[in-house]
Amino acid sequence: MVAELDRVHWLDQESAVWSIKQQFGDRFVYDNANGNLAIGKDVLKAFRKLTGDSVVWERGSRTWRKRADYDTAGRQQD
Repeated sequence: MVAELDRVHWLDQESAVWSIKQQFGDRFVYDNANGNLAIGKDVLKAFRKLTGDSVVWERGSRTWRKRADYDTAGRQQD
């Protein structure tokens, strides 16, 4: 996830989860309460640890991107 984010500067959650499933298998993804494929919590925890405050989560578009000067404090941006 970090390498892809570095390469294209943003990372779509849906694309990421399917890529993780294809490359690494079902062990790293799960079906959430809504029946959608989701990234495993351990994967997200490791991603957050690796990226720290340099990456933000855009809730509306469901993407991660590099932090910009105009972003508010915190990881989640609206």
